[in-house]
Amino acid sequence: MHYDYLIVGAGLFGAVFANEMREQGKRCLVIDRREHIAGNIYTKEVLGIHVHMYGAHIFHTSDEKVWNYMNRYAVFNRFVNAPLAVYGDELYNLPFNMNTFSRMWGIRTPAEAKAVIGEQIEELGITEPKNLEEQALSLAGRDVYEKLIRGYTEKQWGRPCSELPAFIINRVPLRFTYDNNYFNDLYQGIPVGGYTAVVEKLLEGTEVCTGTEYKRFMEVCRADGNRTFGKILYTGMIDEYFDYRLGTLEYRSLRFEQEQLPDCEDYQGNAVVNYTEREVPYTRIIEHKHFEFGTQKGTVITREYPAAWKKGDEPYYPVNDERNNRLFDAYRELAQKEENVLFGGRLGQYRYYDMDRVVAAALEMAEAEKQAG
Repeated sequence: MHYDYLIVGAGLFGAVFANEMREQGKRCLVIDRREHIAGNIYTKEVLGIHVHMYGAHIFHTSDEKVWNYMNRYAVFNRFVNAPLAVYGDELYNLPFNMNTFSRMWGIRTPAEAKAVIGEQIEELGITEPKNLEEQALSLAGRDVYEKLIRGYTEKQWGRPCSELPAFIINRVPLRFTYDNNYFNDLYQGIPVGGYTAVVEKLLEGTEVCTGTEYKRFMEVCRADGNRTFGKILYTGMIDEYFDYRLGTLEYRSLRFEQEQLPDCEDYQGNAVVNYTEREVPYTRIIEHKHFEFGTQKGTVITREYPAAWKKGDEPYYPVNDERNNRLFDAYRELAQKEENVLFGGRLGQYRYYDMDRVVAAALEMAEAEKQAG
């Protein structure tokens, strides 16, 4: 049994690529070590609510080609991401905008907000930031940093801001308008019926095997000779593919604590609420029904805990500091020498991708394969 492509990973990248290749008449087999498709955008129905099982995913893009492509497989609702932040007894709007500043300082105009921030920055006198703390302070001033950046960032990265490199925060999005829309993109929404249904449509007509680990699967294929593949698309961790021979790339992981509340109609009144104090162990609470304007009797919430990563854990965020980027470059050189093997997605390319960029990159790779014949 011969396949043109073995696609390792049934997430968004692999599903888009498989869909494009199938439309070209290519035969694909998709495998995934998890027991389900859709990767980290997997949604599961709980209490009649489509729960984002691996954290909140809001589709947003300014790329019309990507938006039109996704609308072939989904109907998007009008959800706009407008998260809140809790600091002690205080509640703030995100992103940092005039609603945030008005609440924080009791001011009303952009000029007043700019004056407060400018005065704080001037008092600090930081000219060459040496770490993330100094970088954030030099961009946003002390109040915004202490209440809304410091604790959240330290939880996310597992170390003090003073020990994190400055480049992690290249800019702080200060908006001097009363606009709580987190994203500036032209298009935004949540697929009606959840993301899993979208990936099911993308993989329609393609053979899929879940609960299948790549290396064990390849050992079986080589032993029995029943399956052969023209090319492999690998969307797992690039260092794992090479058995960590050059060293291990760093990641940050997450732990999710789901709670079903069948007798609670509305837990927090918003889809995403961040908790910015260092003392609160989780970074945010997600209430899933609000992604689709749900009117169910009950609700489902998820607390999201950042975690250190070790082999065997699920990797979520690449740690793209200087050391890891150098190590990835070395792995990329090895990857370029692999005959008939493609590496894609956030783990195969060791970078954080928003969903629209995942789709764009998968389409770009598929187009290159079409051109190559």
